Amino acid sequence: MKADIHPDYHVIKVVMTDGTEYETRSTWGSAGAVMNLEIDPNSHPAWTGGNQQMLDRGGRVSKFNKRFGGLGL
Repeated sequence: MKADIHPDYHVIKVVMTDGTEYETRSTWGSAGAVMNLEIDPNSHPAWTGGNQQMLDRGGRVSKFNKRFGGLGL
């Protein structure tokens, strides 16, 4: 491997939205930096299962169902 081409890998502190924090190694920031998350798995609907909707833009979902709806496995 070539020397001096890899980013610095150091310990940072990550603070979640609920205030919990942990240390991890990262190339983000500098050694000892604090990363405050605005969205994390404890609060985001993609992970918590809240408020999910299926939007049919341009009839894509109905077109898919029309084309492949009869394929019962």
